[in-house]
Amino acid sequence: MVFVEILLALILGIFSGCITGLIPGIHVNLISVLIISLSPLLLTITSPIVLAVFIISLAITHTFLDSIPSIYLGAPDEAQALNVLPGHRLLNKGEGHNAIVYTVIGSLGCLILAIVLFPIFIVSMEKIYPLVKTYIGYILSLIMIIMISKDKGKRMKSLVAFLLAGCIGLIIFSIPNLKQPLFPLLSGLFGFSILLFSLMQKSIIPQQDLTKPLTITKKNIVKSVTAASGVGFIAAFLPGFGSSQAAIVATNVVGDVGDEGFLSLVGGINTANMLISVATAYVLDKARNGAILTVNKLLGKIGFQEMLIFLAVALVVGGIASILALMLSKAFSKLIVKVNYNKIVLSIIIFITLLTFYFDGFIGLTILATSTAIGLAASYWGVGKNHLMGCLILPVILYFVL
Repeated sequence: MVFVEILLALILGIFSGCITGLIPGIHVNLISVLIISLSPLLLTITSPIVLAVFIISLAITHTFLDSIPSIYLGAPDEAQALNVLPGHRLLNKGEGHNAIVYTVIGSLGCLILAIVLFPIFIVSMEKIYPLVKTYIGYILSLIMIIMISKDKGKRMKSLVAFLLAGCIGLIIFSIPNLKQPLFPLLSGLFGFSILLFSLMQKSIIPQQDLTKPLTITKKNIVKSVTAASGVGFIAAFLPGFGSSQAAIVATNVVGDVGDEGFLSLVGGINTANMLISVATAYVLDKARNGAILTVNKLLGKIGFQEMLIFLAVALVVGGIASILALMLSKAFSKLIVKVNYNKIVLSIIIFITLLTFYFDGFIGLTILATSTAIGLAASYWGVGKNHLMGCLILPVILYFVL
């Protein structure tokens, strides 16, 4: 009976992950919050482990599918923010589907490699974390200094963008009783600003060619997958250190892997982060994202048996999500050239605005408008969007240093 419930939770999680992955603004954290709020009712009809399997299935599926709106619509969540530029370059060549294939290669590759290396991750965390935990704030500071210093000719603008995002993050996290503070913040900094640029540029999507061959080399696949898994492990120690920063660090390690390799890298980091956060929760009892935080609240603590169940679920879900991502990408590539792109973008903007107002009223709209302005300024300056993750990193740095 429990097996049947877990199987059903897995299927529902995949379905829900498709929704969160494909609809900009509907994030895993939002569904996680709903599960927690409804848990008193849900736990009368099922068990905590079944709800946890649903969350894990949802989160893993999301990491495979969230590249689709990023590349076809230009509406990423934070984890896919860096995918937009190389993804759009391929989209404008008629290779949008190939761009999705590269992210799926990275996601599935990192999922398999992370499961294989899971015992090493667990042992390493037990040894390394006690040595670095008192220096987390300084490590994050050093990483941001290096990243900003690499923006030759734009260092001051990059620093200003980082500090502006950091300041709005500090202000927002000090406001009490916000239901979804990250939703308008990240939507404005990343999704909204990119969508508005798409509207202003009156983007036209060219006909997509599904017959074009993949051009990524086996060498670049290996480099992207191993680097993504490695920085995903490092990110497990550093709260606030998101996929965007991890991707920048990884590219500095592996060098130029082309647009194809970079898409695999970002897609892989996204999935690796999610899976390795299970190890973080098991070994360190620390949640590095909303999904694992919800799982921890449901179970109290992730034990060895639960961890094994989650790894098995992740492997099954990853295989199914890969197939779904490729099928949905083919459908998107055919539909995107038939519909009015500007109307789609406008409808997404309206949807996110209404959702923001629903959660946090006029305060939420103020946050959305302010963060959008910062996002637009970064785009206008030509500054990398990864610096806008200062909205999370600066508060974390100050928390650990002060």
